[in-house]
Amino acid sequence: MHDLHFFRNNLEFVRERLATRGYSLDVDTFESSDKQRRQCVTEAEQLKAERNQATAEIAKLRKAGADTTERQQQVRAMGERIGELDEQAAKLDAEFRDLLARIPNLPDERVPVGTSEKDNVELRRWGNPTEFSFPPKAHWDLGPELGILDLQRAAKVAGARFSVLWGLGARLERALANFMLDLHTREHGYKEVLPPYLINSASLYGTGQLPKFAEDLFRCEGHDLWLAPTAEVPVTNLFRDETLDGDSLPISLCAFTPCFRSEAGSYGRDVRGIIRQHQFHKVEMVKFTRPEQSEEEHEKLTRDAEDVLERLGLPYRTVVLCTGDTGFSAAKTYDIEVWLPGQNDYKEISSCSNFGAFQARRAQIRAKSGKAKAEFVHTINGSGLAIGRTWVAIVENYQQADGSVVVPKALQPYLNAERIEPSNGQP
Repeated sequence: MHDLHFFRNNLEFVRERLATRGYSLDVDTFESSDKQRRQCVTEAEQLKAERNQATAEIAKLRKAGADTTERQQQVRAMGERIGELDEQAAKLDAEFRDLLARIPNLPDERVPVGTSEKDNVELRRWGNPTEFSFPPKAHWDLGPELGILDLQRAAKVAGARFSVLWGLGARLERALANFMLDLHTREHGYKEVLPPYLINSASLYGTGQLPKFAEDLFRCEGHDLWLAPTAEVPVTNLFRDETLDGDSLPISLCAFTPCFRSEAGSYGRDVRGIIRQHQFHKVEMVKFTRPEQSEEEHEKLTRDAEDVLERLGLPYRTVVLCTGDTGFSAAKTYDIEVWLPGQNDYKEISSCSNFGAFQARRAQIRAKSGKAKAEFVHTINGSGLAIGRTWVAIVENYQQADGSVVVPKALQPYLNAERIEPSNGQP
């Protein structure tokens, strides 16, 4: 949600900033809706004041023995008009809030202007694309050959965009989750939390998925419950409608959860393998900071995600998203893209975003220090990492000429294995 006072006083600036991300703000509609709503509220408040004054006058007249019939009729008429105005104001307010809720966050002024991912700017690279003495295979071929990935049986059970992992394939998924959680909690300063996987509409509104992106979510029929698309939603909303101790910030949390997405807008993209699934696992990092801390903490969180890849020996690059490719709620986003030999390309494995006060204003999360006025916190989050895509990156980057996969040294204590071979897969 936006700062309405800022919008009113800087409407042309807001329109220009939103235009850089491809959003056309209808200024006339915005101003008209805001004006009508405020007029109703103002008229209702004036009438309420007049009614209170009239009521007091009637009491005095009655005490003096005067006839108050006509005056009482006027007061009743005022009450009826007030009721109409309150009802109209509530309707206009709901419409205006819905309008405001569908306007994306303003991009940070340092974000490069562009229209698509082609305009994203690469900031740095770590490692070089893996070289092989043989033609490397994609995970959708290598996984089934090893017996650790089964897409056919998953389709039988649930349909397309699901997978079954067998043997060391399943254990690799679990090992990655434990490795990431241990790294973030023991060395990066995060506190682990295990939130609900089912979340209500208020939570999705708070982080910006609702009302705009309902079609991208799975809803439980007959209940105000949705399957979490990412741990960002339940973890951020743990503090919804709360005022935090400003001296305790930043608060850094991490969570391992399954994630569920309908992928409604991804038709035809990454249809092979397990790059884009309806169900996947992820370790998410979430920070709550003071406004003056958020830029530094955003950089730290991004480095924490990069550190996971470096410890696993996986080549990656980090890009800053342009205005047109930045997500609805984000002000600034870094995408970390891991090298996948099977696709001969870099693929996004983590998005690390600074939302400013956008989510906090929607979720009403404030912080207060001493006698200072409470202010909205800034929220930051990022994948640390998407586990399925990390699984893919390991299988593809560590494949050997004999068809086996070497387990990265950092994972060997978790997996209790140095290599994945065909005998380690399905029965």
